[in-house]
Amino acid sequence: MDAYLFIDFGSTFTKLTLVDIVNEEIIATEKSYTTVDTDVTIGYNSALERLNKKVKTEYNIVKKLACSSAAGGLKIIAIGLVPELTAEAAKRAALGAGAKVIKTYSFNLNNDELLEIKNSNADMILLAGGTNGGNSECILHNAQQIKNHKLTIPVVVGGNKSSIDEIKRIFGEDIEHYITENVMPDLNHINVEPARETIRNIFMKKIIHAKGMENVQDTISGILMPTPASVLKAAEVLSVGTKDEDGIGDLAVIDIGGATTDIHSIAEGAPSKPSVVLRGLEEPHSKRTVEGDLGMRYSAMSVFDAAGMKYMRKYLHSTFDIEAEFRKRSEETSFVAETDIEIEFDEAIAKVCADISMKRHAGIVEPIYSPMGMMYSQTGKDLMDLPYVLGTGGVIVNSKDPDKIMEASLFTMEDPTSLKPRHPKFLLDKMYILSAMGLLAMINPNMAVRMLKKYIVEI
Repeated sequence: MDAYLFIDFGSTFTKLTLVDIVNEEIIATEKSYTTVDTDVTIGYNSALERLNKKVKTEYNIVKKLACSSAAGGLKIIAIGLVPELTAEAAKRAALGAGAKVIKTYSFNLNNDELLEIKNSNADMILLAGGTNGGNSECILHNAQQIKNHKLTIPVVVGGNKSSIDEIKRIFGEDIEHYITENVMPDLNHINVEPARETIRNIFMKKIIHAKGMENVQDTISGILMPTPASVLKAAEVLSVGTKDEDGIGDLAVIDIGGATTDIHSIAEGAPSKPSVVLRGLEEPHSKRTVEGDLGMRYSAMSVFDAAGMKYMRKYLHSTFDIEAEFRKRSEETSFVAETDIEIEFDEAIAKVCADISMKRHAGIVEPIYSPMGMMYSQTGKDLMDLPYVLGTGGVIVNSKDPDKIMEASLFTMEDPTSLKPRHPKFLLDKMYILSAMGLLAMINPNMAVRMLKKYIVEI
């Protein structure tokens, strides 16, 4: 039997998915704790050994492909001109590439900011600024500052095309740099795909060696992308389909992890009501946001800070020492909830993560007064009529009531300006295969669509 083996080196768990190529079926899945602090091959081999015990028939692995968010994933600093425009466009490009944006800078960088960047743990810089033919002074100033401070991490340049020749001259051979298309070629028009692809290619070639992953390079066909980019790719093909296979339509994915909560929406997000005018930067059809302060373990204390006692009590039925429970999960990141009381608290955290992250991802609508009378102004995506919300991440996948966690992401009159989904159907990544299907979509998108429609279940 010919098979594909897909590997997700996650921040908490290393997950394996074995796929029967001919029958387009999942043979088995397995996971083990990611041993990034020592040697990731330990966790990988442990999961592989358990996987092989599950499989009773002989199989031949045709291709092994992997994605990774181990050691915190791919960390990027985005630099642009105006915060609401090119800096925001750069941030969206980085997020869409599967990165975690650890800081965004705008306007001319000063020396203190350059020292902050130099002392950060960023893996890459995305340098933007100016529409094509527009402002060049800012991006050229920032390029010169990067050169002066001798930054050693790769720089992806996605700004005003009129400045590219001069930036090449400034960087020369001293600064490792990659030129891509402007992330905002025209005012309020974003162009993030070329930058995403450039970032992904650099990740494949270089960044993975800095993650303690070099020991697995010889055993797999390749590490294609960061895990969040793989999940986004799976969501895209499930939603849009291919030229040969129909997708299911617009959807959002809630992915609650140990360190972050990611929301992916595949939808235009145009106003669903009349008399609404759009404001702000154009929204991409495929949008990802990352909430670094919303996670089940590594970011547990940040959830406590964001939610507070009142927010948690909204989702709890039993009595807890709330701060102590958060602290325990933050200090013991390998903690696994087993008792009913532990599970109740974990799922309450998940509901807070779903609630706040969807609120930050979705747009808002506000009343404005005009000579024509009362109108409404929309910023961001309108997801109110979104047909599907898909849940993934360990706390959702392993829950007895995953729909209750996802319900926390929906619109309520407690926040009437939010454009969160109102009445979607809930889908579940029951076998935890979204990242694997994103990898499959890179080599056989038609097969990925068919398998996603087979294994993603409605609840």
